[in-house]
Amino acid sequence: MPRVLDDFRRTQLAIAALFCFLGFQYATWISRIPALKTSLDLSAGEVGLLLMVTGAGAAASFPLVTYLMKRLGARRLALLSGLGLVAILLALSVTPNYPVTLVILCADGVAVGCLNVAMNAQGAALEAAHGRTAMTQLHATFSAGSFLAALVSSGMTALTSGLVTHFAAASAVLLLLLACARPRLLPDDAPAKEPAEQGEGGKTRRRMARPTRVMLWLGCTMVFAEVVEGSMNDWSALYLKDVAGASAQVAPLGIAVISVVMVLARLFGDGWRSRWGDAVVVRVGSAVAGIGLALALLAGGVVPALLAFACVGLGVAAVTPCLYVAAAAEGPDALSLVAATGTTGLLVGPALIGFVAEASDLTWGMAVVAASAVIVSLCTTRLQWAPAKAPSEESMRAEAVEETTT
Repeated sequence: MPRVLDDFRRTQLAIAALFCFLGFQYATWISRIPALKTSLDLSAGEVGLLLMVTGAGAAASFPLVTYLMKRLGARRLALLSGLGLVAILLALSVTPNYPVTLVILCADGVAVGCLNVAMNAQGAALEAAHGRTAMTQLHATFSAGSFLAALVSSGMTALTSGLVTHFAAASAVLLLLLACARPRLLPDDAPAKEPAEQGEGGKTRRRMARPTRVMLWLGCTMVFAEVVEGSMNDWSALYLKDVAGASAQVAPLGIAVISVVMVLARLFGDGWRSRWGDAVVVRVGSAVAGIGLALALLAGGVVPALLAFACVGLGVAAVTPCLYVAAAAEGPDALSLVAATGTTGLLVGPALIGFVAEASDLTWGMAVVAASAVIVSLCTTRLQWAPAKAPSEESMRAEAVEETTT
């Protein structure tokens, strides 16, 4: 009996290695933006374009990811895109000029889009195969990978200002994570056949399936969910300082509160999903985030803002993992579309808040974030959610046997 539980946990750790991989790779190069800015003599606008082109590459990867998921399957796509991200990191360490750097980071965005879809497909398949929730804990390991990369970057920056040594060491860590993940990833199903239609002369032409109503609602929900998550990370410190009147020492606590609460919530989120179901977790969580932030904006002050940021971190922690699970149940087209629209939300959200803040003030900008969270809650009423996933009898017996043996 313990064999069933061992298979689940070993596979979960293998998929978690992919999530950790992506967080580590992203945070590694993003933490060295100052070094890239100095070495390439970039302006602030050029740095902004670097960040934008990465997100644009990920958002534009939707057709390619859909095709590759059908041709290769999630396992092979995850491993190949992971190797690609290692190569991209090494190329970035020796990039000769700004145009080449733009191309490299656009390719990084495409590879991120591929890995993002593939690893979430693996996580959803794990839940389906074992009848147990796992996705929120997997997303927590992404944050853990980012945190680990930040520590490594801090240490390497103290040792050397160059990128080659740092990125080479980071690449070794990434290859180790891929090696740990590879043996226990779930096998790929037979590649799905793409919809086809008869052309002239009886030739068969491949075409992409049209988005269904469910796919469009999932994409819409993911956009607003990522607007909330991305905007809070980008604007919370500035809101605390310029609107709530926090000191320069207190202002960064906004990001810290959101990040810590979100990671903790994701560690426990799978238990909530098993008990209440994804629909309740997403609807109630996003409503708590939106209403809590709105009340803090009305009250003003530092303490209400920090409490609201904790509500946001708690409320949205499980939203995107649940949406990925729901999209995976609709097939690779839906999963690719939801991943692409999520990236779009991350790109558009912070910029939209900036435009609103410039036209009025940052309080109204943050009100857009609160409204977006409420919209997520409303959008989910248009979706069909799977029932709560209580652990299967076989898994429960395996856990009981393991507890008695230990």
